[in-house]
Amino acid sequence: MVQRKEYLEKLIQWKDDDVIKVVTGIRRCGKSTLLMQYQDYLKSIGIEENQIIAVNFEELEYEELCDYKKLYAYIKDRLIADKTTYIFLDEIQKVPSFEKVVDSLYVKPNIDIYITGSNAYMLSGDLATLLTGRYVEISMLPLSFSEYMQLSDKDKESAFADYIKYGGLPFVATMDRTDDKVDTYLEGIYNTVIVKDIEDRQKRQESNSDKRKINDIPLLKTIAKYLSSVIGSPVSLRGITNYLVSSGRKISANTVSNYVDALIESFIFYPAERFDIVGKQLLKANKKYYMVDLGIRNHILPRKYYDLGFSVENIVFFELLRRGYKVAIGKYQENEVDFVAEKRGEFTYIQVTADMVSENTFNREMKPLYAIQDNYEKIVLTLDKLTVGNYDGIKVVNVIDWLLNK
Repeated sequence: MVQRKEYLEKLIQWKDDDVIKVVTGIRRCGKSTLLMQYQDYLKSIGIEENQIIAVNFEELEYEELCDYKKLYAYIKDRLIADKTTYIFLDEIQKVPSFEKVVDSLYVKPNIDIYITGSNAYMLSGDLATLLTGRYVEISMLPLSFSEYMQLSDKDKESAFADYIKYGGLPFVATMDRTDDKVDTYLEGIYNTVIVKDIEDRQKRQESNSDKRKINDIPLLKTIAKYLSSVIGSPVSLRGITNYLVSSGRKISANTVSNYVDALIESFIFYPAERFDIVGKQLLKANKKYYMVDLGIRNHILPRKYYDLGFSVENIVFFELLRRGYKVAIGKYQENEVDFVAEKRGEFTYIQVTADMVSENTFNREMKPLYAIQDNYEKIVLTLDKLTVGNYDGIKVVNVIDWLLNK
């Protein structure tokens, strides 16, 4: 089991601060394991066992606590007077009206609250209203390639090939892998996210007449498959709608928007907006959507959609998020830049390509970066090693080395 050090350090950083710690991320990305690792840390610094209350709502023994009143009574009876009680509520979205419990506990003294959820919809509506300014969200992703390497006994190139093929879900990284076993496991994850998490989302809808309700699971899967096939390409809601209409579906752009939102809220897809580098502002037209795990993408797509360059681009996008960047797609006049990564007002312009060996590819990838006239860092990330170097201030870096060296 790999220790999720970066996320663990974030929890330690926020320990005992007067905010609720909300850990979000797709199912099986390691949220429950992270909470256990953090509880082990607390015990290692002298926190006593009875100061920790942990409830995982995916475990059957806690099923009756899905009644928010029973949950509140259960926790209240176990609070320790004159000592901080650390409360961990795992997959809290399973409890209708859980925000009432969280809000009531929050106002009590000597309480430190940590909750996890597999759907961003839990942070909308009542919870967001009640807890505005009183919570921090820690967005958790599957294993980075650096974390994946800690579990692999292969050289970095072979491990990277596995990482692209199987993805970074922790159990997949540690299991005795065969293609059939991985496929069966990912099928279960995918169906659970698509069906069960969407069902949890439905329960939190305010009324049965809510127009945002997701009722057509086959349509949801069709949209997910389409977005998986166009990773790395700008896409609009109208484009998705036209694709579905051409396939024989009668559907509106508003319905498509609702279904895409559901896929984003379940942490399957992450959008990247376009950014005007000259005007330093976001553009409304055409986003890109990246898939949280390439193993799931490879599971749901026919092999004809496989593209090494876009797969590497997908990995780089999530690595930038892990490193704390805000990530957008760059537009500079008529040129497109794969990523504009911003942190604390500083920008980095990044191109991603499978290789730079051919002259045409080299010139194509370098052209947008040469065109940008400011002095921010410019990088091309590539799988090849022959073109690595510095070209008039533009760094060409091997992407595997970049992933392993922060």
